[in-house]
Amino acid sequence: MLIGELAARTGTTTRALRYYEEQGLLESDRTPSGYRVYGPHAATRVRNVRDLLASGFTVENVKSFVRYLDTDLPEVFEYSPLWGGRGPGGGGPGGGGWGGS
Repeated sequence: MLIGELAARTGTTTRALRYYEEQGLLESDRTPSGYRVYGPHAATRVRNVRDLLASGFTVENVKSFVRYLDTDLPEVFEYSPLWGGRGPGGGGPGGGGWGGS
């Protein structure tokens, strides 16, 4: 699937997806015209990355989970509204953080 479709399926932005890829959290192939193409587990991986970032993990923390991100994570890692949509530390686009309103 192309980057726009992945963004729509996961409720994130194409900018966040490019950031996750830059950080080594997401991988893509390229079409002959240079478009990013994501594999069948990409949507699960993006949801997991977002849940972990929203739960308070940093990008560096999430990198240590990369090999487990293509399957559903245990419920303990799922986003909880306790943080009001912002977990401590996520950093980067779509990564949450403590930021105030």
